[in-house]
Amino acid sequence: MFDWNIIRLNELMIVLYALSVFLYFIDFLHHNRKANKIAFWLLSIVWVLQSFFLFSQMAQTGRFPVLNIAEGLYFYAWVLVTLSLVINRLLRVDFIVFFTNVIGFIIMAIRTFAPSEAVSTEVSSRLISELLLIHITMAILSYGAFSLSFVFSILYLIQHNLLKKKKWGKRLHRIQDLAKLDYMTYVLNMIGVPILLLALILGMIWAYLKVPNLNWYDAKVIGSFSVLGIYSFYLYARVVKEWQWKRIAFLNVASFLVLLVNFFLFGSLSNFH
Repeated sequence: MFDWNIIRLNELMIVLYALSVFLYFIDFLHHNRKANKIAFWLLSIVWVLQSFFLFSQMAQTGRFPVLNIAEGLYFYAWVLVTLSLVINRLLRVDFIVFFTNVIGFIIMAIRTFAPSEAVSTEVSSRLISELLLIHITMAILSYGAFSLSFVFSILYLIQHNLLKKKKWGKRLHRIQDLAKLDYMTYVLNMIGVPILLLALILGMIWAYLKVPNLNWYDAKVIGSFSVLGIYSFYLYARVVKEWQWKRIAFLNVASFLVLLVNFFLFGSLSNFH
């Protein structure tokens, strides 16, 4: 009988891996060494768990476990994690580590949730259902972060307008200063983008496994990647192009309007959402 404890440990690895990718993304944007250090140790835990399962399988089967797709994917993910840890420790090339682990996370997710010969139909169905649940939960969490960032942008524009018109009333003092409103908008988008990216990765895996003859030009698919694209552009404009103040606030408001169109309009036009 398939051991559910093994499945839960694999799902734990996915969660730890997702947290690691998320923290590497923060370091990628903000050069946050604390986030980088925590991400490294989370990734190290993932590597220890992967190594334990890999060598346990070798001991059980008496061979190197690469003879089928599931085993090959697992070993591939282990290699990527191993290389990224070595690179992070010896060469300090952080951007390579981040992008490598995005690929590694995709491989691990496919390996964990895709049906295999060792898994019964019932267990496989439950895993795919859990994959969908995780996808939806992460997507909603990212939408929550984007919604709060929209509120901060609106407050920023209101505050900016009050200052421009020199209205020094109680309303002005009740709203935070412009720099803090702008910073909170950026922080929330910095949190939302990697969560949405991971949610879309898991969603694509679920759709590939569960939806026959999937149309990748589906309105919801295009809309979801449009939301990811415009918020990624926000981060690019904020960090690289150094857009500031009113200009970046309007971009964030426009990004949220794209999110609303995707959620309400494209969702109703989709064939499988």
